[in-house]
Amino acid sequence: MKFLNRNTPDKWKKDIASSVDFYNQWFLQFAPKTFRETRIQTTKEVEIALKKTENLLDLNPKVLSENPNILAMLRMSTCPPIARDRLIGLSYVTPSLVKSLESNKLPIRMDNGTLVKELTKLCDTIQKLIDPDIFTWIEKKKTPTDTEVKRASTIVADRLCGAVADPIVRNAQEKRQLSLISKWLGERNYRKLESNETEDFREFPKGTYAFHYNVRVNLNKEKSVNIPVDIIINPHKNTSANIPILVEAKSAGDFTNVNKRRKEEAVKMSQLKNTYGNKIQFILFLCGYFDSGYLGYEAAEGIDWIWEHRIDDFSKLGL
Repeated sequence: MKFLNRNTPDKWKKDIASSVDFYNQWFLQFAPKTFRETRIQTTKEVEIALKKTENLLDLNPKVLSENPNILAMLRMSTCPPIARDRLIGLSYVTPSLVKSLESNKLPIRMDNGTLVKELTKLCDTIQKLIDPDIFTWIEKKKTPTDTEVKRASTIVADRLCGAVADPIVRNAQEKRQLSLISKWLGERNYRKLESNETEDFREFPKGTYAFHYNVRVNLNKEKSVNIPVDIIINPHKNTSANIPILVEAKSAGDFTNVNKRRKEEAVKMSQLKNTYGNKIQFILFLCGYFDSGYLGYEAAEGIDWIWEHRIDDFSKLGL
């Protein structure tokens, strides 16, 4: 198995600086646009949610049961905006109920009578906390103007997007990373597999790849689970016991979070080796803030990586 970057610590410092610069350039150019686009779409969704509740003048269990996904918007409509756990505590409802609602579904095991009581608690809590400075028409119990609704929707959308700003940027970055890899592979005559074209990644035809593929790993002799892998590539000339290459795309906008999550890749690598042997190739595709502490940890776990600013290193894998 060829080394890529984990065996050259003397070059890490330079690569870290280049990766940070690469990420920052992308962020300044594209992140604001991505955030604005998401905010525009979220504003529209908030307007729809307000319409369903008669602009919060008629928030009731029936409306919430028919539109469970509006709960996140309702949490951002209060003063102050409240987190999911705070809403659960204030309303004295079960965590599973709120989790189900924010997944846009109703709890399966809860009977209708109990559901109505629990939804009533949520509605009562939110109504007590609705922000009067945003929803200026609530106290007067009057129909708001289109301008007032638009203004309120924009504020709530900002709150919603602010609460998930990191995932918004992270998702946009992942999409860009996968697109870049797809372009690189396409230029070398690789074919992207259709969904469900094969159920086992070891059966990938040579010269093919797939995104977001589940790989089965053994936890013990009796139990196995699927773990998601961002990219799987089977080279045109596979020389690694016909086991395709597994790639995890990772980006980070600061050094703190990557070191909190570095064990995740190590666990995944361990599960893959235990199931498929030491010849399995699990590679990270990195862009952004990954410091020497992170790189050293992954290298010690036998995990190698390719920097996005030097994507041609994929060719070292025989691609």
